[in-house]
Amino acid sequence: MAEITSTIAGGGTRQIHIRRARLTAMNGGDQGKTWQVDRDLIRIGARADNDVVLTDATVSRQHAEIVRSAQGTILRDLGSTNGTFAGPVRVREVYLAPDTRFRVGNTELAFTTNDEVIDIAPSMFDQFEGMVGRSIAMREVFGVLERVAPTELTVMVTGETGTGKELVSRALHARSPRSKGPFIVFDCGAAPESLVESELFGHERGAFTGAVAGREGLFEAAHGGTIFIDEIGELPIELQPRLLRVLEQREVRRVGATRAKPVDVRVVAAPNRDLRQEVAAGRFREDLYYRLAVVEVRLPALRERREDLPILVDHLLRRSTGNRTVRGIDPEVRALFDAYHWPGTVRELNNVVERAVPFCDGPLVNMAALPAALRAAGAVLPQATAAAGVRVEANSDVPFKDAKELLIEAFERAYLVELIDKHDQNVSKAARAADMDRKSITRLLKKHGIKYRDV
Repeated sequence: MAEITSTIAGGGTRQIHIRRARLTAMNGGDQGKTWQVDRDLIRIGARADNDVVLTDATVSRQHAEIVRSAQGTILRDLGSTNGTFAGPVRVREVYLAPDTRFRVGNTELAFTTNDEVIDIAPSMFDQFEGMVGRSIAMREVFGVLERVAPTELTVMVTGETGTGKELVSRALHARSPRSKGPFIVFDCGAAPESLVESELFGHERGAFTGAVAGREGLFEAAHGGTIFIDEIGELPIELQPRLLRVLEQREVRRVGATRAKPVDVRVVAAPNRDLRQEVAAGRFREDLYYRLAVVEVRLPALRERREDLPILVDHLLRRSTGNRTVRGIDPEVRALFDAYHWPGTVRELNNVVERAVPFCDGPLVNMAALPAALRAAGAVLPQATAAAGVRVEANSDVPFKDAKELLIEAFERAYLVELIDKHDQNVSKAARAADMDRKSITRLLKKHGIKYRDV
């Protein structure tokens, strides 16, 4: 049972608020036993797949459940034989106070909230599983992942295409207690709409034309592990209640089945569009959005973390298939990489490095090994290094729109580097000298990865 909210404390410290619960058996054969739970749904009963398993013979197989909702914490009886009691009163459903006791069968349980507020500082490390980065932006991401990975919390990973959202999901799985379980990837945008339901939830024999045999869905296949749902915004609106039920009830019902099956799966999702806008437009359920975005991790684009380019290039060269000789990039290529906009972010950089390695004749990637489009961009970018006095030379090898964007990007970077250096990295002085709003110049400095003093 948990919820994380990111906040900025008075001194600028980022925090996460983890809401957990503790249940303790106060009598009977399980007396003294304690269960720590950080899920939104806690199942109590005699069956082995419950979160709280009791040996009391008066406790039903599935006796009761505790549900965290926006309105509070609810204790609900699940049709037990011997009842659920709050004090002397047998209840079907009741709200629980933070520290209270209740009884299932003959066993009294103490329910206690066990909240934790944790300051999130940038990680001390420059890598997390398969990801690398020395920038503050990436080490802040690593700091959150280090705290969240060992929990059961559902995570929403946001960021531009190519920033590494699937890498984050794999890293979360690898650092979790589920690491030995399956890791399943499902791309909502790639699957035909008519097959999404069957792919995710499975189907029984004869459920539809062509269903000649029963088939488990991906949630069943991911039991005990993690499922990564990419492009979650493409999930049809009519299937969203079914996904919500899996998240809330931890059970899945195949197409054509009459009974649901329990599943133990951690969900990591990534949207391909702004889900808040989709909720406002009525195309995505608000309750599902909040169930998915218990923790939201935003990945910065490569242009927001340019200081990571050297370590990223080294990392990509080391893991490049078949690369035994290339160890770095020459100064001309490094200058081009620093100035380039990288619209495809890290994925584009990876593709460029992978493509360049077979065309290298020595230990360094040179301009001749780069794709033609990037070499053409390199011919345009140097023309924009004279700041306000930019001298433009046409290059017909680059499409007009791309050439214009490259020139603007290079001009912005060159102008800002000269401006901030002239004013000793003091952003306030630089903003006044440039006749710019302080917030605007700060945004541009961050965009181009230029260091400054925030005074």
